[in-house]
Amino acid sequence: MVASLPMRIGGMHCSLCESSIRRALSRLPGALEVHVSVAHGEALVHYDPERARPEDFHRALKALGFTVEPPDEAAALAREEMELRNARRKAGWAGLALAIGSGLMGLRFLAGPHPLGMAGMSILALAMALGPARFIMRNGLQALRRRILNQDVLVSAAALAGLIGGGLGVLDPSFPASAFLGATVFVLAFHVIGGYFSVRVHVQASQAVRRLLRLQPEEATRIRPDGNEETVPASWLRPGDLIRVRPGERIPADGIVRAGTSAVDESLLTGEPRPRDRLPGDPVIAGSINQSGALMVEVTRVGEETFLRQIARLVAEARAMKPGILRLIDRVLLIYVPAVFVAALAGFLLWTVGPVLTGRGPDLTRALFALLTALVMGYPCALGMATPLAMIRTSGEAAARGILMRSPEAFHALKVVKAVLLDKTGTLTEGQPALMAAIPLIGDERELLRWAAEAELPSEHPLARTIAAAARARGIPLSEPEAFVAFPGRGVIARVRGHEVRVGTMAFLNEQGLDGTAALPALAAQEAKGRTTVLVAVDQRVMGILVFGDPLKPDAAEAVVALRRLGVEPMLVSGDNPGAVRAVAEALDIARAWAGLLPQEKIEIVRQLQRSGLRVAFVGDGINDAPALMQADIGIAIGTGTDIALEAADVVIVGKRLHALAEALQLAQPSYRLAATNVGLALGFNGIGVLAALTGRVDPIWAMLAMGLSVSTVWLRSVSARLLES
Repeated sequence: MVASLPMRIGGMHCSLCESSIRRALSRLPGALEVHVSVAHGEALVHYDPERARPEDFHRALKALGFTVEPPDEAAALAREEMELRNARRKAGWAGLALAIGSGLMGLRFLAGPHPLGMAGMSILALAMALGPARFIMRNGLQALRRRILNQDVLVSAAALAGLIGGGLGVLDPSFPASAFLGATVFVLAFHVIGGYFSVRVHVQASQAVRRLLRLQPEEATRIRPDGNEETVPASWLRPGDLIRVRPGERIPADGIVRAGTSAVDESLLTGEPRPRDRLPGDPVIAGSINQSGALMVEVTRVGEETFLRQIARLVAEARAMKPGILRLIDRVLLIYVPAVFVAALAGFLLWTVGPVLTGRGPDLTRALFALLTALVMGYPCALGMATPLAMIRTSGEAAARGILMRSPEAFHALKVVKAVLLDKTGTLTEGQPALMAAIPLIGDERELLRWAAEAELPSEHPLARTIAAAARARGIPLSEPEAFVAFPGRGVIARVRGHEVRVGTMAFLNEQGLDGTAALPALAAQEAKGRTTVLVAVDQRVMGILVFGDPLKPDAAEAVVALRRLGVEPMLVSGDNPGAVRAVAEALDIARAWAGLLPQEKIEIVRQLQRSGLRVAFVGDGINDAPALMQADIGIAIGTGTDIALEAADVVIVGKRLHALAEALQLAQPSYRLAATNVGLALGFNGIGVLAALTGRVDPIWAMLAMGLSVSTVWLRSVSARLLES
């Protein structure tokens, strides 16, 4: 027996924390599989309940300095909003401190050192260290406990060195106290402001689940035992309750239709555009839209058991199991942070042990100066801006091509993608039912369409509106029928220009005593392609067949060919029937295709491909695609899709231009090179500064100058870079 334990974890500050947590939890007895997502602050553990308990995993996390937070979704969202507000407030104070510190340093340049200036800088540095930036020191200590050398450790060391240098300056005038303290203010302020943007990105990533939960109506119309109606919160509904759902309303709970007929949009389940006719005894799902008639529904599932909540859980699980992407900055810091500490120690030894070896006495003052200045110089403030500036440049180029990037790390990972899973409906196809063909058995196509359109004019069914729209688009004049009767889920009978017209399924015409044998070959051919068909009969004669389908987008074939040229294998996944999926796969020459998939089955295909070693991109637009978009290494949403799909994705293709998929892949490589160059430039200035600091003669004010130069250079490099030729 295998149990699953989802956990929200507080205190993860970098992608290196993922490996720390994974190692700690995997070592516990009974742990079978551990997934960690630093982007969403979550972990998912599969374990043997006979050998381990949830408390064991909680204790292991707390021993590393992490916190385990309650799994309640609403409480978690509230915590994240509070975290964002706190980060925004701290960033505001940091910005103010940065402005004041710059003013004080400017006065030092103009008027020279002054006791009042040093006092002001001392107060400012202590206020930053003990106020808005206090969490930085805490994070640095936690990282050391976890044996991680990350940016928090580096900034903590730089700030502490600045404070120590400022303190020594009070005792020894050879230490420029104001410069050391000013460097502390700059380092802490830049890091706090950068932290705000990180928190904002993290909170934004949680919006997919929030949007899912908001789809479900907050209120429902419940029918009391006496037959009267009352409006109640949807959370009050219980299995067995009867509810009324009027046209245009979302269904508030899973249930079974007890009275009424309607066409219901269940695209969140199937991902397909065709509405489903719902008759008494048919099931309906929470969050789907009642399009035409009023329904009386008996509630069968509520709360966490509804289909919509199950989708929400799939998205949350996918967040924890999404493959981690070790950020470029974290990879660099694995080498850079130890190098800074080694260099600082080398500077100290150079002026203590070095002179002794040459027969002179140690120069402790110069050694301390070298040690502290190297640590202050070691923190590159531009490092936190290197990737964002590259992404700003890339996003401008991408936006011009209809590509929006929501996750820089995932966008860079596009350069190693080898498989792209393409949803069918709304991605490769238009996502709306259209009249594909009118096949006359008697007469011509124009007359066949006119009979059907006039008979269907009073109908509210979506296919009826499609027929009427197709007739008008062809310039066919239409007149209102003299009589009309609808048979929900089957067809209609109307009197048109003195003739009795029937439009409906083969079964419906057979019920009316009509012989549709002549239409069978054409029906079989169209239904093999997964298309929907209706027959049209006039005065006991079957006149022909109307064929409905979801047409391919004009550039679908070109987009698939472009992906292959880039060495990426396109694959097709869909909740539609096998015939429709097979027809699209053959039209686009896609070898691997899956049909009839539920959301949990799409996500499993993504995981299977990932387990085989492939980096996988998933392209979709529907609610049912959200879990797979979140699970994929890179989720790409079509901009005309649902809000939930957009929120779950890393990259969004604006509009319907599918060729932008290949352009996104092409942009990924130069974008990554630009970010890597920016990181190199950011570290280069400070790296040179660290080496210069080893002389024990470099004033820490040069650290602030290095910050300005590195930020300016990175900015100029970003705005002047050429990514793709037009």
